[in-house]
Amino acid sequence: MKTIDLMYQTMLAELGQRSLDAAWTVDFPSEGTFTPVTVKGRRYWYFDLPDGQRGRTRRYVGPATDDDIARRVETFKREKDDLRARRRMVSTLTREGGMLALDSMSGDVVEALAAGGLFRLRGVLIGTVAFQTYSGLLGVRLPMAAILTGDADVAQDYAISSEVQDSLPPIVELLQGVDPTFRPVPHRSGAAATSAFQTDSGFRVEFLTSNRGSDDYMDQPAKMPALGGADPLRFLDFLIRDPVRTILLHKSGIPVTVPEPSRYAVHKLIVATRRRMDDLSALKREKDIRQAELLFEALYQTRRASDFALAYDEAWERGPAWQEALREARYMLSEDGRAALSRILRLGNQQIGKERSEDPQ
Repeated sequence: MKTIDLMYQTMLAELGQRSLDAAWTVDFPSEGTFTPVTVKGRRYWYFDLPDGQRGRTRRYVGPATDDDIARRVETFKREKDDLRARRRMVSTLTREGGMLALDSMSGDVVEALAAGGLFRLRGVLIGTVAFQTYSGLLGVRLPMAAILTGDADVAQDYAISSEVQDSLPPIVELLQGVDPTFRPVPHRSGAAATSAFQTDSGFRVEFLTSNRGSDDYMDQPAKMPALGGADPLRFLDFLIRDPVRTILLHKSGIPVTVPEPSRYAVHKLIVATRRRMDDLSALKREKDIRQAELLFEALYQTRRASDFALAYDEAWERGPAWQEALREARYMLSEDGRAALSRILRLGNQQIGKERSEDPQ
């Protein structure tokens, strides 16, 4: 697996900062003020903006413990947004730097959700669209075939959704700004709430959350205060814990939040074993395994074996169902994939001082 030249990795970091600054000034103009608020014993930052009709509107910013937010609050000011320069940087990174650019439909959908406040409200981009960002995040070239997609998946933890006391505009309106044929997809349970939207051409956007109870709730959409509806999904809490910020290479760059790559790789192993046996699910399972194998190699090559070992160990310690899934997934891997998994676990466990790996044989 080829690495990306340090010059382009540095450019990506600069693009990410510029894009974050640009998004910040759009969300929080200078006429507003930051206000600390305590919710259920936790301290958060909100932003109050004058509103001629209602006096003010309030937006959620983030937890007071976030160092990046604290720095920005302290140094609040407008920063010049050089849109054309950022577009040139994106073009250079994808055409010359070997990083992956997303298809225009997926990029426009994420851009619309981001503008609506998705990542400000601590939503997490998951699935193949998130995988696309790992090329730049890890500094390696990933094959285009591993990122082809026709959908976008978004997740949010239920507790976060209820605590932020803020919400996105109606999702269908945001999506119809990208493609007017977006419509809510009737939920399979027959419930009035929906967790997915789809265009006439079949592009699908789905909202997910962690399952907070027994599997009896899996077929019912959860009402999410910040998002609307979301489908509960087992194992999702593991995936979206401690997400990371990065940049999506689309137009002038979109600041996004995605799962930590090691968690993504382990999660793909688990969900691959939960796919149904129909043809479409078989294709998705194949992609799950391929993405996991690519991340084994990328994480090993970029000296992140200890991160992977810690994530794998956390999943293993969650109990018999998780252990069974990890064992089963091993036999779905290619021969090279099994070797790569053993190699990264062996090195990672050495680095974290663990004498023996629960690497299923």
